[in-house]
Amino acid sequence: MEEDRELEEIKRRKLMELMARQGQEQEEERKEQEELARQSILRQILEPEARERLANLKLARPELAQAVENQLILLAQSGRIYKKISDEELKEILRRLTSQRREIRIVRR
Repeated sequence: MEEDRELEEIKRRKLMELMARQGQEQEEERKEQEELARQSILRQILEPEARERLANLKLARPELAQAVENQLILLAQSGRIYKKISDEELKEILRRLTSQRREIRIVRR
């Protein structure tokens, strides 16, 4: 009897681990599909140089790059982007965004 309970407990734990692992895999797959869709939209609305600049920005300032990507995707989905965005236009967008943010500087004496 005791062995049966232990065996059932082991089976139950293994089943829970398997279900958790499957849930994680599904979540990762969903995130991967979402990222592929984002990249596809960006490929449609950005010229290659602008995409390269955004990729470089993502390495240096991921939060800013994510915000820019989100805004561009929203504009594209709402039909407000009529042509591909050039590198110069992306530079101007970034210039406007970074000038809006205040930089906090700490001066030590």
